[in-house]
Amino acid sequence: MFRVSREGAAAVAMLALAAGAPELAYASPGAAPRPGTAGAAGDSTGAPLPPGWRTSGTGADRELIWTPTEALPMGDARVGFHAGDRLLGVPVPDRRQETFRLRVGTARIGPGDELRVSAGGRSLDAAGKPVGAPSSRESAGPRAVNPAPAPVNPVDPGVKGRYGTVSGEYGLASLKLPGIPREVEMKAVVVGPRDAPGKRPVALFLHGRHATCYDTASDLTMDWPCADGYRQIPSYRGYLHDQRLLASQGYVTVSISANGINAQDGRLDDSGAQARSSLVRQHLARLAGWSANPATAPAAVRGLPRADLDKVLLVGHSRGGEGVNRAALDSLYRPPADQEGHPGPVRWKIRGTVLVGPTAFGQNPVPDVPSMTILPGCDGDVSDLQGQMYADRTRGISRGRALHSSVYMVGANHNYFNTEWTPGQAVAPAFDDFAETDDAVCSTGTATRLSAKRQQRAGSTYIAAAARLFVAGDDKVRPLLDGGHRRAPSAGPVRAPAQAVGGNRTAAVLPSASTKVAGGRVCEHLDGDQAKVCLPRRDGALSPHFAHWMLGTEPGRHSVTAKWNRSGAPVRVTPARSFSLAGSESLALRMFVPPNTSGTGLDIGVTDTSGKRARLGRVTVDGLPGTGRTASAWGRELRVPVKGAVAAGLDLKRIKSLELTPRTGSGRLWLVDAWGWRPGTPAVGAAAELPRVDLGQASVKEGDSGVRTLSIPARVRGRGEGEVRVFLPGSTGERPVSRTVTVKPGSGQRIELPVRVEGNTRWSHDIDHRAYVKAVRGTVIGSYEGTLTVRNDDPMPKVTLSTVADDVAEGRSLTWRVTLSEAVDAEFSHAGLVLRPVTAGAELHTDDVDRQWVEDRFGTVPDPAKPLSGLYSPPYAPYLWADIQPGRSSADISVPVTEDTVTEGAEYLRAQLVVIPEDGGAPSYGPEFTGTVRDAP
Repeated sequence: MFRVSREGAAAVAMLALAAGAPELAYASPGAAPRPGTAGAAGDSTGAPLPPGWRTSGTGADRELIWTPTEALPMGDARVGFHAGDRLLGVPVPDRRQETFRLRVGTARIGPGDELRVSAGGRSLDAAGKPVGAPSSRESAGPRAVNPAPAPVNPVDPGVKGRYGTVSGEYGLASLKLPGIPREVEMKAVVVGPRDAPGKRPVALFLHGRHATCYDTASDLTMDWPCADGYRQIPSYRGYLHDQRLLASQGYVTVSISANGINAQDGRLDDSGAQARSSLVRQHLARLAGWSANPATAPAAVRGLPRADLDKVLLVGHSRGGEGVNRAALDSLYRPPADQEGHPGPVRWKIRGTVLVGPTAFGQNPVPDVPSMTILPGCDGDVSDLQGQMYADRTRGISRGRALHSSVYMVGANHNYFNTEWTPGQAVAPAFDDFAETDDAVCSTGTATRLSAKRQQRAGSTYIAAAARLFVAGDDKVRPLLDGGHRRAPSAGPVRAPAQAVGGNRTAAVLPSASTKVAGGRVCEHLDGDQAKVCLPRRDGALSPHFAHWMLGTEPGRHSVTAKWNRSGAPVRVTPARSFSLAGSESLALRMFVPPNTSGTGLDIGVTDTSGKRARLGRVTVDGLPGTGRTASAWGRELRVPVKGAVAAGLDLKRIKSLELTPRTGSGRLWLVDAWGWRPGTPAVGAAAELPRVDLGQASVKEGDSGVRTLSIPARVRGRGEGEVRVFLPGSTGERPVSRTVTVKPGSGQRIELPVRVEGNTRWSHDIDHRAYVKAVRGTVIGSYEGTLTVRNDDPMPKVTLSTVADDVAEGRSLTWRVTLSEAVDAEFSHAGLVLRPVTAGAELHTDDVDRQWVEDRFGTVPDPAKPLSGLYSPPYAPYLWADIQPGRSSADISVPVTEDTVTEGAEYLRAQLVVIPEDGGAPSYGPEFTGTVRDAP
């Protein structure tokens, strides 16, 4: 007896062939054992799945499979399967992204017409539109106008420095990382200043997830290592333009290769974030060792100045952005030993991170390391611009004062920041990730779309700005990053507004469920109730501030929205507690209006707890260029001085409410938050070591009796106390539940989850109960996903097959009954019939049975007709599974025969019982049965 592998029954067939037993091959290559049945796992509709969808395998190893009409480009956004609003899970792609498989086991899939595929907020099986976006014609949008250029900043960080540069590459022995089956490479390209005195600060670059291999025929794969005849794609060489600029300014720069992780991260719960962190820290450890002992360094490194590992900037692109964020976290708060990947001491200090079009699957940024995130306005890969969470999710987490900046780069796509991902510059085939040709903002040739070279020049300038602010401490470049409405001439004509949280800001209005709003309402970022959300799907817009997380629903994320039809109707926002503007120079608001709108005027005022009111000033808000394909509903930072409140005699320490009074006839706004602001960049002081939480894995046996409450282990390290929010999606896909948990230091702490397990002696499948975690206050999160597996400890019942109707007239059904020795506790699909060629007489053909039944069961209706046993090419044979539902012990397998007017002799169907066991052995076969079909009387 054996358990079917996760690749389903087709893999079993291949194993049988490899063993030299072709008679055991019973699955069709590339075809589903049970194609087209949405009702195979608890859904009673029995409706066929949409084109491109099928299922494979049985029981706990059943997979939902999606095949796109053409291979998807290999990018960084994570593909998700959904049933309506419900996330089913993250599928695993094949090496060319031509097929995606998700293990669903016995979970309910849902009606077939609700199935959809998304990545980065975009529906991949709906013409590439964002979820709920307008039609293709509508989404092209109105004519978009670039924002007016901002005033020039006094200091331009993109100007080439005074040093010449020297470059080279190094390659070291491959290394084994936790959770990664095959060793990954240790190589990098280095560029540094020539003849620069003393130790020099370090900038380390990590590229994102891209194809790993190519051949002369332009074939791209995600193999590791590359197959014969294929070459590695040198993604790590794609930032040489950034490296040369920084090197001219005195930095030692290192860009590392991560192809080995890219090819293996599809089956990792965190999509490779921890592995990328380990790789980054391994390179930093080598640099620290070489700096201490230069004679041990590779030749390329010996040609550079010594590296100052006390001043490190990490730059990550796409999944590389999430990787360097985790590396910064792991450098401050060490991960558990089984996830470490770098057991040595931390001999470096991360001064800041730059995240370019990053993924944020965990949405758990490190709060006490300054960051700057570039959001590409025409990102066709990570389309929802989820990297905004590296700023937004730091609010209220720590008492540190790190600045977290977001720069929205109008007209930039995802790929062109890396020259090896850019057509005409890359050695391997490359593409524009924003491929639509009819978009008013992002299609090539529009006034708002950037050329590759302009985008790369702008990217280099803003990376250099972050280096100058975070590492060199030059506050003169801060206005480029913190919402000061300045531009750098070196970036060219790019429009790149910025906003920030942290730094010299104090919290004023952070909308919550308890915030009172007159003239508008508090809205929720993510919720199943579309009437409450900030941007309902019907609006056809996406906001980076509302980027979905793992489960699509999440409490505690709110903004304020208002809509008006006349000037002068105030929107009054009153938080649950008064706030202070004492010591602030301005009130800074992060706010957006609909894309492509301009001139929305608002008077800003405040009222203190005594009732005194003051008008602070007027702001004018313009929407960013956008269409239904962009995530351009992004908060501009707007500032008004607080001196008006001082002149009016308000108590700045006790401000009760904020007023936004429209001065245009109609409009709509969204207020993300508001802050007291003053100039300057404070020294970053991490709060007293925050506790780090990592969810883990655990398994228990089901047991024979009793009810237990089970838990997922949470490893807690560090000092202090904080709060996390734990999410439990539910074993059958119901609406997720969540709870807030207080965490304290101490290894082995367990977070109790509402999982009830009833022990019994009935056979069932192993059940995975998953949980996810986010920081709420005073904590940091490493591994954000945990699993508790409840293992079945009851033997599989014995299977017998009996005849119900094996001699029927046309218009009736041949029927056999699969019976178990006892009732089961979960759906049982381990037994069925293999269809064999008849040994005598005429065989029943596909045109002799119901056409829809053939389509639903086998996924194909051959023309011309074929014998049922010959649907697939030898040595594969079709088969029919019995679906025995929980609490039952039998189910029928029927073959519906159609009635025709042709006079003919008897036709036959030969079948054999097959049982797929669970103990690792071969499929077992039982007796054969022959059914007879005769002309209707």
